[in-house]
Parts: sequence; structure tokens; C-alpha cells
Amino acid sequence: MTKATSHVPRKDLGLIARLSRARPTKPGETYGVPGHGNTLWLSVLSIGLFVFIWWLVTAMGWVKPLFVPSPMAIIQKFVDVWNAGYTGTPFLEHVGISTARVFGAFILACVIGIPLGLAMGMSPVMRGLFDPPIEFYRPIPPLAYLPLMIIWFGIGETSKVLLIFLSVFAPVVLGARSGVKSAAIEQIHAAYSFGASRWQVLRHVIMPSAMPEILTAMRIGIGFGWTTLVAAEMVAATKGLGYMVLSASQFLQTPVVIMGIFVIAFIAFAFDLLMRFIERRLVPWKGRM
Repeated sequence: MTKATSHVPRKDLGLIARLSRARPTKPGETYGVPGHGNTLWLSVLSIGLFVFIWWLVTAMGWVKPLFVPSPMAIIQKFVDVWNAGYTGTPFLEHVGISTARVFGAFILACVIGIPLGLAMGMSPVMRGLFDPPIEFYRPIPPLAYLPLMIIWFGIGETSKVLLIFLSVFAPVVLGARSGVKSAAIEQIHAAYSFGASRWQVLRHVIMPSAMPEILTAMRIGIGFGWTTLVAAEMVAATKGLGYMVLSASQFLQTPVVIMGIFVIAFIAFAFDLLMRFIERRLVPWKGRM
């Protein structure tokens, strides 16, 4: 034993030995990663506080039930509509029709928009051809071109699905196009130097780099789709959640309106959670590089 360690107790020597064999610190473990952390309890607290304030306002009679019904009134109305349906149609049929419209348009927008966005990101010709029309219609509210959908495609399902499709299409295309720029030029040059073809570079270099932005664009796009649902079901619809909300508002059935809004929000949030799960599986490196 050296002179430097002869006066150190055996317990401290064991601690020093364990520390010297400890694993290296992971990135972000010491100082934390911005935005990371468990927020479950804060979310539960936020929702509980919102419901409590809502109950307090209605219980004290500060707002008339016509404008803001109590939480129990919403729950009771949900049970009634679940059992008896609405306007002669079962509640689950309303949910199924609206879900089919939104997700049908969403899938179509992804099938067309993701390849188009990747092509626009890789080819200046494609970008020059498709960027102006997409950027032109993107900021226009769906209600503005709703009359054109009716004139061109009638009042059937085509106009409804196409209206939702257009609201989802632009975010998905722009997200895919922006994702192409996430690929490091050094990685692309390295792949080409090893003899990779253009298709292999797209598949093995550009697609993994673009995937985080594509998934984020899909989440944003589906949100626009649910937002446009109510406008789409203004067109001679007799079934659907948007129709149910609009029809109830005309007869001042506020509990049905709020209940329909909550159902739409719940379905959209459930899909967003699914997309977050898929994102963690497909791009686990997001936010860690």
C-alpha cells in the first residue's frame, strides 16, 4: 500500500473502487435533456383542476345551464345518446362514419403526400412544379373552398372526404419535404462513395433521417382532419359526429354539443397517443442526438 492511500480507511477504499468501475454517464443524464421528464401527474392535476372549476361554476349557478351544462349533465347525455342514439341513428354509427371519413382521407393523404414530399425534397423539378399550388391553397380555410367541392363533386361522400383530404395533404407533404433536409450531407456522400444507388440512399439514409418530421407532420395533419370534419359534415350530412354537433346547436342542445366535442377530442387524442407510441418505436433516437 502506498503512502498516499495508507491513511485512507478500508471502507473509503471500497467506495473509491466501486466508483472507478461505475458505468460512464449517459448523454443528458447529468444535466438533463431539454423537454424530457414525466408529466403524467401534472396532466392529471391539470385535468382535475379543469373539471373542478367547471363543476364549481355550474354548481354555484354563475353560468346558466343553457351555456355551460354541468359535468354530470354531459355524462347523463352521453349515456342517453349511447343507449337511444341520436336522430334515429345509433351513437356508434355516428362515431364510425366520422372516423371512416377522417381516417380514409388521412390514409389517402399519407399515401400520396409522403412520396410527393420526398420527391419535392430531392428533386428541384418536382419542387418547382408542386410547391406553388400547395403553398397557394394551404393557408386557405376549408370553408372557403367548400362551395367548390359541392359544385364539382356534389353533396355525397366524395366532397366530404376530399375536403378533409385537402386539409391533411399540405402538412404531410411539407413535413416530408422538410424531412429530406434532415439527412446529413456527409452521410449521403459516404453512401454514394460506397457505391449506393439513388434508391438505396433514399431508403437507408434519407428516410430514417426524415421519419421524425414525417411522423410529426402526420400528427399535425390528422389534427387538421378532425378540425375540418365539422365543416365537411355541413354538406347534407345525416350521420356523423360533426352532423350531431351542428344539429344539436340548431336546437340549443348544449349538452349534446359539448358531448360531441369531447368525443371528437378523445378519438383524436387516442390516435395521437398511438402515433407517439409508433414514433418511439420507429425513431427512438429522436431528441437524443
